[in-house]
Amino acid sequence: MDQTDTNTTLSTAIIDFLAALNARQYSPATVATYAIDLAHLRELVGEVDPAGLAGHDLRRALATLHARGLQAKTLARTLSAWRSFYRFLARQGRVAANPCLGLRPPKGDKKLPNALSVDEMAKLLEGPAEEVWSTRDQAMFELMYSSGLRRAELISLDLGSVDLAAGEVTVTGKGRKTRIVPVGRRALTAVRAWLELRGQVAVAPDALFVGARGGRIGATAVRLALKRLALRHGVTAHVHPHALRHSFASHVLQSSGDLRAVQEMLGHASLSTTQVYTHLDFQHLAQVYDRTHPRARKK
Repeated sequence: MDQTDTNTTLSTAIIDFLAALNARQYSPATVATYAIDLAHLRELVGEVDPAGLAGHDLRRALATLHARGLQAKTLARTLSAWRSFYRFLARQGRVAANPCLGLRPPKGDKKLPNALSVDEMAKLLEGPAEEVWSTRDQAMFELMYSSGLRRAELISLDLGSVDLAAGEVTVTGKGRKTRIVPVGRRALTAVRAWLELRGQVAVAPDALFVGARGGRIGATAVRLALKRLALRHGVTAHVHPHALRHSFASHVLQSSGDLRAVQEMLGHASLSTTQVYTHLDFQHLAQVYDRTHPRARKK
């Protein structure tokens, strides 16, 4: 690693990169994650000129993070952030080559998404909602499960995002890509009920879902509301906001077998990302087989 006496330091380059992400309207959570991953790099290699780093420097930095106990999934995300950072610098002519090319993170165990069963989802979302906040929660989580929304997508919804007449929601997903997803009957009913009460607590003029102070609801508030709902209804499975999206994908795939349709509704750029749910589907079929086939049942 070559120390630099020039004005091009790792810190200034990182600041420029994060500013570019903000200019491209990346979500605050995504920008914050990039900042964390690049802070790891700066800590491990020092305040150097990024053009002076070679592949072996980054490989050593990645190995150090691995030795600290970071999981394979986290290391893969970190390396992806470093690659994106160097692609940005290359486009600006500030580095001649991307030293991340050829680097691979350590492989880890591939875990299946955490999806609830159909019965668990029915128990979680059973009504009725009794007051303004439980009505809001019912609407939020019915909508997340009905349309496979990410938490950030739910939070960003505006009043005009849900077309109650058409039964559709317009969602802005990763990379600012927009998609239109169907909304089920129960979710539409829950959203209508919330809209009747929203004016009592809302201060934000556009946000569909608001928090206790009337502004657009935040990520932590969504997570805690779901945790309270699970406790109230006695759902013992581990429930987090993304589990509703996983459950949506798993249940639609089990019923339809249409992987392409699930891909479109989830907003996945690649079909390979959606294919993980075929493993969930097979898991379901295997359980049915074990329960019903005469040669499979244990005595």
